[in-house]
Parts: sequence; C-alpha cells; structure tokens
Amino acid sequence: MVLDELRHPIVLAPLAGGASTPELTAAVSSAGGFGFLASGYLSPEALEERIALVRELTDAPFGVNLFVPGDPDAPTEGLEDYLRRVAPDAAGYGAGLGEARYDDDGYLEKLALIGSLRPAVASFTFGCPEPEQIEALKDARIEVWVTVTSPREGQLAAKAGADALVLQGAEAGGHRASFVDSDEEPLSTLVLLRLTSARIRLPLIASGGLTDGPAVAAVLAGGARAAQLGSAFLAADEAGTEPAYRKALRTSAPTALTRAFSGRRARGIVNRFMADHSEGAPAAYPQVHHATSPLRAAAREKGDPDGFNLWAGQAHELAMSGPAAEIVRSISGDARRALEDAANGAL
Repeated sequence: MVLDELRHPIVLAPLAGGASTPELTAAVSSAGGFGFLASGYLSPEALEERIALVRELTDAPFGVNLFVPGDPDAPTEGLEDYLRRVAPDAAGYGAGLGEARYDDDGYLEKLALIGSLRPAVASFTFGCPEPEQIEALKDARIEVWVTVTSPREGQLAAKAGADALVLQGAEAGGHRASFVDSDEEPLSTLVLLRLTSARIRLPLIASGGLTDGPAVAAVLAGGARAAQLGSAFLAADEAGTEPAYRKALRTSAPTALTRAFSGRRARGIVNRFMADHSEGAPAAYPQVHHATSPLRAAAREKGDPDGFNLWAGQAHELAMSGPAAEIVRSISGDARRALEDAANGAL
C-alpha cells in the first residue's frame, strides 16, 4: 500500500480550484510525502496534460482526486432570488453572472482516464463511487481512497470496497466532502478519527486543521496512518495561490462555513462577500459555483480578496511559505519530535 512506502506521513490535499499544480503534487511526492492532483473543474484533456506533467517532474507515486457528481434533479429553492442579490457584486467588478447550470464535472470521462493512466491512488470527494467502479480501479492496481465526514459515510465506503478513508474534520478548509450537503454540525477531526477507528478496520488518513507538526502528531497518536494537509501548502512556492490569497493566509482572520460562493458548504476566511451573502445562500451546487465564477475571476484579477473564496482551515495562520519539500520535511520532523516529547512526558 502507498502509505507503507512514505518516508513522511504527509499527504497533500487535492486543493481544487487553482492552488493545485503539477509542480506542487510532484514536489510533495518527491520529498517522501504523497501528492494529490485535483481534477475538479478541469476538462479531461487538461487533467491528462497535468498528469503527464507530474510524471515528467517525478518518478514518485501520486494520486488524483475526483468529485462524485450529485443528483441533477436535486431541488434548488432560492437560487433565482440569490442570483438577483449577488448580481450587483458582479457588476461592481465589471463582470456578469455565469449560467447557473448543473454538470457532473466530466466524472465518467475522468474516471475512465484515471483507469487508463493508472496513478497510484484515486480519491473521491462528495460521495462514494459504485462498487463496480471501485473494483475496476483496484483491478488496474489503483488504490481507492474515499473522503468521509462521518462514521456512517465511512461504513458505506468500506462496504463499497474502499482501500482507505480520508477523514475530513470540521476544521478543514475548502468544501465539505460529505455525501449529502446538509446543515448537520460537523465532527472535529480528532472525534471523527476516534469514532471511525472504533468501527472500521481500514487505514485512516486524518484531515482538517492540521497545519503544523504537533497537530500531525496528535492524529498519528489518535490512530491515523497519515495526515492530509491542505492549508499547510497553500503558501508553498509551487502552489497556484494568488498573492492576495497568500496575504490573507498570514493573518489571524476567522474562518466560517458558507454556501455563498459555490452553493455547497465550504470553509474559508471570512471576507466581505461571505459576510454579505452567506445568509440565505441556497444549497445549489454546482449551479451557484458556475454562476459566481466570472465574479470571482474578476475579483482575483483585480487582487481583491473580498470578492473571491479564500478557502482555508481554522489553523491557516500557521501555514509556512517556501519550497513544498521543505514544508514536508519540517512538519514531519516537528511531528516526530512532538511524539517523542509526549512519550517522554515533556509536555
């Protein structure tokens, strides 16, 4: 199993939407961690090009993450009213709103592509693949990791044949990976880890609020085989993170869950758009995502962090800058020392 071969128990979260780059994926894997490449919002052709580039940059194993599509007929109450409310924001940036449409993010095409290109791991967010899809990937010697946010989701993924579970706690930045986008209070990373480990005998990768070595040590002590880190790599040299976004990460600004940007609950640094539009934002993903995409792109172009999503976990201010390989080694070394100190009673 991939986890058995890692020199450092550090997994790079997929970071869909801009921060994910082939260079970042390759750097983490080459350093002895495990890098994921995000496929979210990419065309199958663009994904194929990025996979090829990762392989040009490293011989180390890496993974690709996919979004499991939701129900195309799911209700979208409040969508039209919401779009009317945010239209002035788009106009203020000199942009319009995009088409509030459903799509499946090219799921089946990307699934077939991964099956043919055979990265070491395929991971899934927003749901669990069908058992026959998991079996086909495993027949191609591709490990299947499913991201879950509750023990119940973990049991469903285990029953479907998953090789490992990524446990996303409440502290995590970015979209909630839950199979259903509900308003249920999310479990913290450590609680989710302990409850799931008591019920399921699969390798567990903990995620959420893990931005430095002592936090990684905590989940390793709690039963995780590795820690998946996202915010910890947003300020890495190889990340595609915008300058205004990087600056926001270095502050102690609070985070919150919102549907304002995409129509699905996600955690980010609180900014003006989130404060103005979180209340009443409908559960309508990916319709809201597509509608607000031009607005967010215009805000990024202007360097205005108040107009686009600043996805980040609750401990984002601890994120290091510099080469990704150094971040991997530093966090791993700090985790090892934290475990040794705990074992020696030096707390």
